Amino acid sequence: MSDTKLKRDNSQLFKWDGKPSMGQVLPLAAQHVLAAVVGCVTPAILVANAANNAGGNVDMGLLIQVSLVFAALSTLLQLYAQKIKLGSGLPVIIGVSFAYVPTMTAIAAQAKDVNTIFGAMIIGGVVAILVGLFIRQIRKVFPPLVIGTVILAIGLSLYSTAVNYMAGNSSNTYELIVEQQGKTAALVYGSWQNWLVAFITLGIVVLLNHYGKGLFKLASILIGLLCGYVVALCFGMVDFSALSSAGWFQVPMPLAFGLKFDISAILPLAILFLVNSIQAMGDFSATTTGGMDRLPTDDELNGGIIGYGISNIVGALFGCPPTATYSQNVGIVGSTRVVARKVFSVAAVILLVAGLIPKFSALLRTIPQCVLGGAVASVFASIAMTGIKLLVTEKLTYRNTTVAGLSIAIGMGVSLSDGCLDQMTQSIHSALNMSMSLESFQSIINNTFASSPVVLATIFAVILNLILPKDKPDAAA
Repeated sequence: MSDTKLKRDNSQLFKWDGKPSMGQVLPLAAQHVLAAVVGCVTPAILVANAANNAGGNVDMGLLIQVSLVFAALSTLLQLYAQKIKLGSGLPVIIGVSFAYVPTMTAIAAQAKDVNTIFGAMIIGGVVAILVGLFIRQIRKVFPPLVIGTVILAIGLSLYSTAVNYMAGNSSNTYELIVEQQGKTAALVYGSWQNWLVAFITLGIVVLLNHYGKGLFKLASILIGLLCGYVVALCFGMVDFSALSSAGWFQVPMPLAFGLKFDISAILPLAILFLVNSIQAMGDFSATTTGGMDRLPTDDELNGGIIGYGISNIVGALFGCPPTATYSQNVGIVGSTRVVARKVFSVAAVILLVAGLIPKFSALLRTIPQCVLGGAVASVFASIAMTGIKLLVTEKLTYRNTTVAGLSIAIGMGVSLSDGCLDQMTQSIHSALNMSMSLESFQSIINNTFASSPVVLATIFAVILNLILPKDKPDAAA
């Protein structure tokens, strides 16, 4: 069946206001949920562990549940609140962002709690709202050249995450599972079982993307996840222990974790909210470019970023870590071109149910990391390719390749070079005679600028695009 016939048979899926059947919607919505759920759950686990390992007493289960609930509510806000300037009206999934994890874990470990994170989030949300209000002015410094560079950096920054998941996830929480299972060989990081299951999952996704027809092609990631899950079951890699301890119903309550305002937490998170507001422009642009063949309008960006700020302020009051647009789901939109709002609404409802019914969310968390890694690898690849497609819409002159190439080089280079900023931060700390300890200052700087290539790539792309002389109309490529 040709791609033209595929689109005709499922034409309602490719319209924002389309009315596809629930039979068409459910597998595609489930695909978005499964791609997003690890992002909703894992940051909460890492942050709670950071605080508790330092001597705190953070309720990890509650943090996970609130993360799922507000992922759903923030997504619905983006889908339906465009008319009141609190949403983008674009096909996106919102969830707890990995971009904040290094900074949050450093703050949680230092404070032995998470209340300073939520206090800083309120200030960060205000920063995001300001970016949204002045997006028309700010957008002038983010042409397709810069946005394409940011999207490419986002894709590249996710590759190590995909490979880490494929190998089994080397995080402390994963090692804890290994110990609980008596160091079962199938769960050891980097074992052949992990790689085999990951490549089986990835292979099924790739085959269906290229040879599948109808919904088999559109739901390739979901089918790959299910097949990988069955294979993982055969290897004894699925841990159901969380199901027995999970409750049946739980409603988030305000100020469950409290609020505390601390400048050492406010500064790095405010910077990250500023950068992630700009990154959201990249994600919105990748969504419309990949699924709608256009760039987002000023109103869509304005409402989307303001909604991002509002949802994070409200989320902070209930104890939800910072949320953002999910690049992996943006990648799904680009690869399937499914943009029907009904699909994303159903996905949000599933996430909401998962958050209110802990048993359900615990079941989603039984998916082995290697299965998730195999499923999202192709998604992350498509994000990077979307960035490249956007870059080549500009003439690849020497100036433009300098802006994109040098920005990516600096961002990737710093993020891959551990400790490269330490001596500089030590000199700044000494010159300013700061009351904050050197270790804390270095941690904040490294977590803000060196934990991901996206921040520095964005900064350098904007600066280089502003200061380098513009090409003449007849500049040779």
